Amino acid sequence: MMRKIFVMLSLLAAAVTHAAEQPQRVSVETPHMSLVLEVSKDMQPRYVYLGERLGKHDLDNAVPLARTPIYPTYGSELVHEPALAITHADGAMATDLRYTDTKVVAEPKATVTIVRMQDKVYPVVVNICYRAYSDVDIIETWTEIENYEKRPITLNRFASAMLPIRRGDVWMTRFHGAWGNEARLVEHPLQRGFVTVKNKNGVRNSQTEHAEVMFSLDGKPAENHGRTIGAALCYTGNYRLQVETYNTDYHYLLAGIDEECSAYHLARGERFVTPVLALTYSNEGKGGVSRTFHRWGREYKLCHGNQVRDILLNSWEGVYMNVEEKKMDQMMADFKALGGELFVMDDGWFGGKYQRTDDAALGDWVADTRKLPGGIEALLDDAKRHDIKFGIWIEPEMTNERSELYERHPDWIINAKNRPLVGGRGGNQLVLDMGNPKVQDFVFGVVDNLLTRYPQIAYIKWDANMSIMSHGSQTLSAANQSHLYIAYHAGLKKVLERIRAKYPDVVMQSCASGGGRVNWGILPYFDEWWVSDNTDALQRIYMQWGTSHFFPAIGMASHVSASPNHQTMRRLPIKYRFDVAMTGRLGMEMQPCDMTDAERDFAKRAIADYKTIRPVVQMGDLYRLVSPYDDQHIASLMYVTEAKDKAVFYWWKMANFVDDHLPRVCMAGLDPQRMYRVHELTRIDKAPLFCEGRLYSGAFLMNHGLDFPYNHKTDIETNGWSSRVLYLTAE
Repeated sequence: MMRKIFVMLSLLAAAVTHAAEQPQRVSVETPHMSLVLEVSKDMQPRYVYLGERLGKHDLDNAVPLARTPIYPTYGSELVHEPALAITHADGAMATDLRYTDTKVVAEPKATVTIVRMQDKVYPVVVNICYRAYSDVDIIETWTEIENYEKRPITLNRFASAMLPIRRGDVWMTRFHGAWGNEARLVEHPLQRGFVTVKNKNGVRNSQTEHAEVMFSLDGKPAENHGRTIGAALCYTGNYRLQVETYNTDYHYLLAGIDEECSAYHLARGERFVTPVLALTYSNEGKGGVSRTFHRWGREYKLCHGNQVRDILLNSWEGVYMNVEEKKMDQMMADFKALGGELFVMDDGWFGGKYQRTDDAALGDWVADTRKLPGGIEALLDDAKRHDIKFGIWIEPEMTNERSELYERHPDWIINAKNRPLVGGRGGNQLVLDMGNPKVQDFVFGVVDNLLTRYPQIAYIKWDANMSIMSHGSQTLSAANQSHLYIAYHAGLKKVLERIRAKYPDVVMQSCASGGGRVNWGILPYFDEWWVSDNTDALQRIYMQWGTSHFFPAIGMASHVSASPNHQTMRRLPIKYRFDVAMTGRLGMEMQPCDMTDAERDFAKRAIADYKTIRPVVQMGDLYRLVSPYDDQHIASLMYVTEAKDKAVFYWWKMANFVDDHLPRVCMAGLDPQRMYRVHELTRIDKAPLFCEGRLYSGAFLMNHGLDFPYNHKTDIETNGWSSRVLYLTAE
């Protein structure tokens, strides 16, 4: 009898053990998306699924995506590019991570799932973390690496995440550019081999490439249909996104900090946290991905993401460095008369021993009384008299060889040891070492001193016009010089956190030689970004089109500039320039006193029109309709409120040819059952459009669209460059 009981207990224990060892499903879920993992004790966790949210039956029965672990390591069944490569304290280079447990943490509007792994031999712990939002379809993933070995280990590779994507007719959307030509759209099918998107600038990371990509799973990318994955690395520094494709059924995306010349020595007891990789999935094509990232950005990332932005005039293209007190006063008065709300004094206002008439005096952040006899105080008095807000430009991470700051602190700059100085802009600009705590205090002090002394300052334009050109930190030890890039951006983050903790209400723009700092790593500390130093309206359509794939209109600083444009020398009518700038945060970048009376009258009317549509543009859902990259000689997009009761439609002619035949544009995002009344804004034609004041169903506007004359019938010279802005209101 006792023997039978023992056998039965043994069988029961074996069954329990077997059940405990069965793979378990970990589901990370947003309202409409699931990311599913398979975990089992002492095994490597694997991906099961990423896509539309699953029900319980499908969740239980889905087959794992691939045999590849969620975080492949070097030396452990190495087949693919590793996400993690470690040199252990004893010199060994193989790492083999196995699952230990899962932890779930509730946040106010998200759930964080932590999948914990540990090496089978060495006391190294790796946590793969997922934050799933409860009200927007974004999953943030990042990795934490902890060292419990007796001595430091070296992280040679430390990606934020790896994601397998099933092969088929998969296309990749990415962005490249240069100064004055940022965020240019590139789309291509994925084929065998490697695709690498990489930045090594050191300071700025979005001028040549962007750390955001999309994958269209059903062929050539479409705006409003098709399964699409969006991924954005949220980091301010050097990065590498790599897609690997060879003899398996999957493409493999690796994303994280670029490890080149950045091996990290992780001390005993230290934790290394990678940047976040933000992921989404949509059945509504690229547009669905964009709208999700825009909502997430406004709600959770941008400062003041749910407050409409002021219309501003920036002084740069109006006077460049020739800042003078009387000129600033006149610009404020002229802009206020147009309906403007904020004036920003750009570069050229500071300097003591060295005057900022060229590239000198960076770091000497005192008002140059030779240019501004009354100092900042007088300008603030002028702004108050004109009833306009006041903002100011700074570049606090930089200095010049010709500056008092450099003379006092030559040890604060980044430059290779025992080598001549390597200067950037103007031949003598230098980068301060943000890894140095003293530099961090100084940079914080630049903002703190301004806002403490002049609390009326409402806006700061933060610029960064140089890359790291000579690798060397006078703060880091000789053994840790490879930490320079990582330490720089960790220090920058500390400073920005201090600024936002003390000054949460000040509006700040991220600028870096134009669009060099448009990323979701920097933007949580800023309200907006400068798309490009190129303000030519025609080229801005291309750049803002690319930028809009991941970044919302509320933060897209888009300015009307002079004609001919200062960068391209192109002549465009003022209506066209306004109609482009009104798709983002509207501003002006010119000298108002140089405008004609007719231009001033139009600008006043256009600014008033923008104030009417500003909430729709800055808070609405974006629908890109006809791409400028499709060479149809037009471009068109629209914004629609969440309630679908208001919309703003934009149309631009992109080229002028004899015997040209332009396509009719169908709208998107409207309620097909509702009726919409059409009203043209910024109108210059002598006669109204046929559709003016008429009612159309949402179904008609989306299935048929509206026709427009190819050219304006007006006495104003347009040179064939026509554009339209329509305001739709539901009745």
